[in-house]
Amino acid sequence: MVHTLVSWNIDSLNAALLGNSARGSLSLNVVESIRDLNPDVLAIQETKLNDDRKKTDTILKALMQYFPDYEEVHRISEPPARRGYAGTMMLYRKDLPKPEVTYPKIGAPDTMDDEGRMITLEFPGCFVTTVYTPNAGSGLARLEPRGHWDDCYRAYLKKLDASKPVLACGDFNVAHEEIDIANPQSNHHSAGFTDQERSKFGQLLDAGFTDTFRKVHGQAAGFFDNQRSIYTWFAQRAMTSKANNSGWRIDYWLTSDRLADRVQACEPVDTGSRRDHLPILLRI
Repeated sequence: MVHTLVSWNIDSLNAALLGNSARGSLSLNVVESIRDLNPDVLAIQETKLNDDRKKTDTILKALMQYFPDYEEVHRISEPPARRGYAGTMMLYRKDLPKPEVTYPKIGAPDTMDDEGRMITLEFPGCFVTTVYTPNAGSGLARLEPRGHWDDCYRAYLKKLDASKPVLACGDFNVAHEEIDIANPQSNHHSAGFTDQERSKFGQLLDAGFTDTFRKVHGQAAGFFDNQRSIYTWFAQRAMTSKANNSGWRIDYWLTSDRLADRVQACEPVDTGSRRDHLPILLRI
């Protein structure tokens, strides 16, 4: 049986589902595209939900109208972390075996463990886990704790992998190699492309995990498969970033190495003119 899974950094569920801006309309089109893919699991990052129960219920009601055959679990940023910051969510089909849901805390520094950055579903045959990795920040102010996070996250995935195979997705906030970014030479000191972040991601792969996009598409740079872009993120503030294919590949589906040969497809999902993150599809 082939399973379809999708991961997407939505950059605010509220803006996508309840906003009335032009970008909100584009975001709704992406939601509809994901619905039409009929994924077994949908992982969403940067939900930006908060503890306002009434507002959150309204947002969730709007979302689940698109996904009536799914169960939903989510996690918000909690004190001492900032309110309405980060956050993750997972939807899974009701006809799947009911997973055990955990909300991991991995011993990360600062308030990172309280920012709602991870959810894990344990199914009978595998773990499916999503992450919204902390950004190193303006001026690389958070680079050192980000490195600590990377070490803790790697240890967490290795622990899961020792029990059963892992599918790990999300916004990892790093372009691993120069072929994963349109302009590498000017970004070696930018958050998401520092030597430290790239090295830590390499250590994660070396710990027993496969970058499924590279498994399928090899060393494709810039474009793949009939000129589709390899990149998963285009800067919103740069109006021509997408038109010029000036992007970064920072969103991933990783699998335990022993599952890598089962991967049939991994690719970004088209979002039209909408910039920011593209959803990532995995078929396995």
